[in-house]
Amino acid sequence: MNIVTLLPFIVLIGAMFLMTRSAKNKQRQAAQMRDQMQPGTGVRTIGGMYATVKEVGDDTVLLEVAPGVHAVYAKNSVGAVLEDAEYNRIVHGIEPEGDLKVDGPFVPDDASTLTDGDAPATTGSDSAKIDLGKSDAADAKAQDAEQGEPKDTKADGDADAK
Repeated sequence: MNIVTLLPFIVLIGAMFLMTRSAKNKQRQAAQMRDQMQPGTGVRTIGGMYATVKEVGDDTVLLEVAPGVHAVYAKNSVGAVLEDAEYNRIVHGIEPEGDLKVDGPFVPDDASTLTDGDAPATTGSDSAKIDLGKSDAADAKAQDAEQGEPKDTKADGDADAK
């Protein structure tokens, strides 16, 4: 046989080998992470629930999901073992002590910090206020009624059926 005809099969087998190897590596890392669980550590389940480990068994783990509320989970349901600082920041809202360094740009909580001073915002040279009321439509209906045009008395949802 010619090497050119075997090349697609060789590439396919190589790709399958690389994919299964990376999947096995991820499974091995997840198993090591689950083995690091000790009573008192904070975890996040694959469902997104944060809890504290109370007991670790062979295939199960006892988690305290709220003060005094315990639940038994499979070890495979633990998605991540969290560091104490990260767990306290997420669950209890406790920021770590010391020098805080922001790695990204400052994002304000609301838009009031984005405006310059207390000056009202204006667009272009026109600083007049815009009235968004329905007074023009109400005036048009009143003029139609005065001119004797038939008035539409239907309300929203009324039908024309007689």
